[in-house]
Amino acid sequence: MLSPENTALIKATVPVLQQHGEAITTHFYRIMFRDYPEVKAYFNQAHQAQGTQPRALANSVLAYAANIDRLEALQDALPVIIQKHVSLDIRPEHYPIVGTCLLQAIREVLGEAATDDIINAWAAAYGQLADLLIAAEEAVYSANEAKPGGWRGPRRFKLVKKQPESAVITSFYFEPEDGKAIMEFEPGQYLAILLTIDGEPVRRNYSLSCAPGEGHYRISVKREPNGMASTYLHDRLHEGDVVELLPPSGEFVLESESAHRPLVLLTGGVGITPALSMLKAAAPSGRPIEFVHAALNSSVHAFRDEVAAVAREYPNVRTCYVYSDPLAGDSADEEGFVSRDLLASRLPANGDADLYFVGPKPFMSMVYRYAKELELPGERVRYEFFGPAESLAEAV
Repeated sequence: MLSPENTALIKATVPVLQQHGEAITTHFYRIMFRDYPEVKAYFNQAHQAQGTQPRALANSVLAYAANIDRLEALQDALPVIIQKHVSLDIRPEHYPIVGTCLLQAIREVLGEAATDDIINAWAAAYGQLADLLIAAEEAVYSANEAKPGGWRGPRRFKLVKKQPESAVITSFYFEPEDGKAIMEFEPGQYLAILLTIDGEPVRRNYSLSCAPGEGHYRISVKREPNGMASTYLHDRLHEGDVVELLPPSGEFVLESESAHRPLVLLTGGVGITPALSMLKAAAPSGRPIEFVHAALNSSVHAFRDEVAAVAREYPNVRTCYVYSDPLAGDSADEEGFVSRDLLASRLPANGDADLYFVGPKPFMSMVYRYAKELELPGERVRYEFFGPAESLAEAV
């Protein structure tokens, strides 16, 4: 526990972090990648170039400082961080690297304002947070290892099937090279794939698009312009190739205690992948399910036939497709963009439903706003960003 003196010093740095936090975290990453290049594989460099990762870290550091005397206020954010760290196999030996570089960045950006007392206070505060995260992450690692088919660290898997799903999305089916069982996962979770691309180690998280219990893991990846990992997977990874995977992780999962309520799955683009896993798992329950998907047109609309097969088998599933730029002959239920009225039409009259949504940031910002305007209870609105978490209220 921090001393009262260190707690007061950390609280006193909040205004400085509000002003200089992003400069500090940007410099932090520059130092860390320069002095410890071995950790670059754990970070998506596209997020660095876009500034989203330094911004997200700055917001996290600020939140930690502002709540240093009441860490219970961070209890909703910590599980997401813990799951993300576990998904990438962050280990105790990584924490001193981060601490060293963060303190150096604070000192170099703030200059004389970063007194020895402030640096010492932040060293103690970082040590407290590191200890908390290391213990929580070890609990998850141990639990994963103890599960049937579970494991810890990288495990070798063979690509047994590669299947195009649209003009831009391809599915990859993996089975363990050792032929043994694999760990079950919760619908909505993701896993990390470890690649070596032109001699450079890379780790990327992708949502699982299959249902639990199918005997394999399936990820469905959109080819991103200039995307290092997605281009490699689409063009250079072939059936029979072996990669390493880390165990499934993630907090964006179906809540079992609300299985009696109607479910609305609302997605845009490649955001369909975790929702498809949720759909296939929830459909047999009999709960009413509205599956709404927005896409440019049929050429980039993945899994339409697969979703249709689920809807034919389970009459409690109703689908709706929205195309913003339909091709000649396209069959969509709506044209344009998902509207507030469309969302309202998919909710029960009393609004008593669970809404899960995921997609591009502008799409998610829009849906988030609609959910607020329709006064859906916050605990029944769940979402996940691909990439660093950002405030939906601020996403453009």
